[in-house]
Amino acid sequence: MRVIICGAGRVGQGIARRLTREKHDIIIIDENDKLIDEVSTDLDVRGVVGHAAYPETLKRAGADDAEMIIAVTHYDEINMVICQIADALFDVPTKIARVRAQAYLDKRWKDLFSRTGLPIDMVISPEVEVGEAILQRFRSPGALVSADLAAGKLQLLGIEIDAGSPLLETALDQIEGLFPDLDARIVGIGRGDELNAPRSNDVLQAGDRAYIILRTEHAPRLNGILGRDDKELRQIVIVGAGNVGRHLARRLEKDRSVRIRVIERNEAVAEEAVSELKRSIVIRGDGLSQTILEEAGSTTADLVVALTDDDKTNLLIGNLAKSVGASRVLALVNSSDLAVLGKDMKVDAVLDPRALTVSQVLMRLRRGRIVSLHSIEDGLAEVAEGIT
Repeated sequence: MRVIICGAGRVGQGIARRLTREKHDIIIIDENDKLIDEVSTDLDVRGVVGHAAYPETLKRAGADDAEMIIAVTHYDEINMVICQIADALFDVPTKIARVRAQAYLDKRWKDLFSRTGLPIDMVISPEVEVGEAILQRFRSPGALVSADLAAGKLQLLGIEIDAGSPLLETALDQIEGLFPDLDARIVGIGRGDELNAPRSNDVLQAGDRAYIILRTEHAPRLNGILGRDDKELRQIVIVGAGNVGRHLARRLEKDRSVRIRVIERNEAVAEEAVSELKRSIVIRGDGLSQTILEEAGSTTADLVVALTDDDKTNLLIGNLAKSVGASRVLALVNSSDLAVLGKDMKVDAVLDPRALTVSQVLMRLRRGRIVSLHSIEDGLAEVAEGIT
């Protein structure tokens, strides 16, 4: 399959890296010739230098024969125009666009991306995807990974096994007999840099990352067995009032038992958050200031979420929040090289928006009876939900 990716930034590179593993014919377009040289050298892709919304550039990239075009440039409007041109001039069957501005995604304008509107088959909103992923973590605070399956009837949980777990040194095929009232199955075990599908005689070791699918109502029982703290989160501090931060705050505001405080350094963004949010307290200040974090209540917060546009800042905020007393810390980190530092920085969990976007693209690529797909550990494995 020939796939054209417009935009050679982190997201475009992440998508290209995953698709090349599956032996697709990948062409990537970007105006930055140095970035194209870098991507072409590192990955098995063909690079084209040029403006991706120009018909001539798309033609040079082979749009006449492309089966899918993925527009993930930095600009929503360019992404939408790319899909329009790909449809009108090249009849590309599947068109995917990244659209970040929530103004385009308002339910009032649902006809914008329809057969009578812009010919975009799939709209990806990283802000929404990240916000929903954080909400999943909110519901399962101690998990490395949390995702709903089967319309919420099942859950995928990634849990680090600690030294006091009763599951240590127990063969997997014996767990069911030890805990007959637990309807759960371990589908993956991460150990060191490896992630493998388990065999029946495998045993869990301290530090392993166990990926478990279980009935949602059995999650409290699993937490009890593992000795995990499953207390409800009531006090949340969000650092960064951009699209992701505001989306998360809006969703959390639906639960009136949750107290939300938002920290934002930029005056204009802070004012926008004040006008948009109803129950959240917005504090203008630098999340890297211990005084500001304490003013926001991080010393007693159940969860601090760092959502600025800088990976290093998010990790540092997480470390500082933990040092002043926050129970749990989650940081948004785009770079996989920096994500591995999360544990050393005392950050409980990192979220990679690129991985979430890649999962959405792969789900569309494998269209048919796949209804959801979740990437694990930077693409080492996937959990796919399908209809049989």
